[in-house]
Amino acid sequence: MAADTSSSMLDGAWEQIPSTREATQGIGSFTRTRVERIITFAAGLGSLVLGLQSFLFAIDSTDQLPQWHLPLMLLAFVPLAVLILTCLIGRGMRVGGALFAVAYVVLLALWPVATDGIVPPPTVQPWIWFLVNVATLAAVIAFPLPLQIVWTILVPLMFGVVRVIEGEFSRENFFATSLDVSFALILGGVLLALGWLFRSMAANVDETRARAVSSYADAAATEAVEQERAELAALMHDSVLAALIAAERAHTPREQTLSAGMARDALTRLANTEQDPREGSDAPGDAATIAHDLEAAVSDLGANVPVTLIAAENPEPVPGRICRALTLAATQGIANALQHADGVGLAVSVQDRKGEMQISVHDNGGGFDLDNVANDRLGIKASIIARVAAVGGRADIHSTEEGTSVLITWRRGVA
Repeated sequence: MAADTSSSMLDGAWEQIPSTREATQGIGSFTRTRVERIITFAAGLGSLVLGLQSFLFAIDSTDQLPQWHLPLMLLAFVPLAVLILTCLIGRGMRVGGALFAVAYVVLLALWPVATDGIVPPPTVQPWIWFLVNVATLAAVIAFPLPLQIVWTILVPLMFGVVRVIEGEFSRENFFATSLDVSFALILGGVLLALGWLFRSMAANVDETRARAVSSYADAAATEAVEQERAELAALMHDSVLAALIAAERAHTPREQTLSAGMARDALTRLANTEQDPREGSDAPGDAATIAHDLEAAVSDLGANVPVTLIAAENPEPVPGRICRALTLAATQGIANALQHADGVGLAVSVQDRKGEMQISVHDNGGGFDLDNVANDRLGIKASIIARVAAVGGRADIHSTEEGTSVLITWRRGVA
């Protein structure tokens, strides 16, 4: 009992494995997506804290000339607000990061002009100092790795140059600024390394998972193919056996022609099975496809019977394996009518109704008793009823002294 339970649990888990490229498409970025979300959310919180600190210092700041105060604040804090918002909501982070990273570089370029004539104390940092590593972090979020490295080095160095120019190249200002630049470079390098490390680890995890799922999906597909091949082999065995029985009992030229056609069809399907366990191409078809194939099959059986086609205005496609199964089942019904009723009053029609496909084969022969058909007569039980049932359809056979009717019905969404 325990073994059966374990087997059923494994089978249930096995069925949950995606087996198509469309279904496994997002598996390769599962961990990377979540790590990226964690990085951007943490960056948003950190930028919010540093941005508030910088904003409080900037409100009453006299670091720059009065006419430059509002433009510089807008240049700094509007892109910063966009960066924080996009990082926290998880949408447009790259755009927000790129916007602030570029805006801060422009801010640094304008700072010497905005502070012309103002010499600050070397130990007092301007409000733009709190945003140096926010700009490097924004580059880590928005840019590829080469540009991340450039921004991590460029922004602190630009800040240092701006401070040295602002301090009129004094020795005290140069020493204090060198410490600030070193600190910004180290912190920026740490942020860059952490981002690269987390992303690399996530990419490796995703790659390993994708390979594992791909191998599992291939194994599941192989198992499904083998199972379908076994089921089809049983049906092929019935078709070949029916052809051999028909050949053994063929005495008249017509019977010999019919048995030869059945043998040819069975051999063709066996050859197709070696290439594709679904009996040939699975290209979608419709009622017109089935009608055309039936006319060709009737011609191969040595008869000339037109096939009436009633197609929908906008026919929905039917999988090729189902078209093939319905066509073969109807062909067997036609072969039976030709062999046992000499094709008297033979009429074949294919109708595509809303939601279902119907194929009708009718003759005006003497009929037969379906319940008294011998077990070795596989033309009806295997080649018609079993074949249609295998694709989720239904075959109804009615036979009286006035004739025999075979009605094959397949509803969309069943198979």
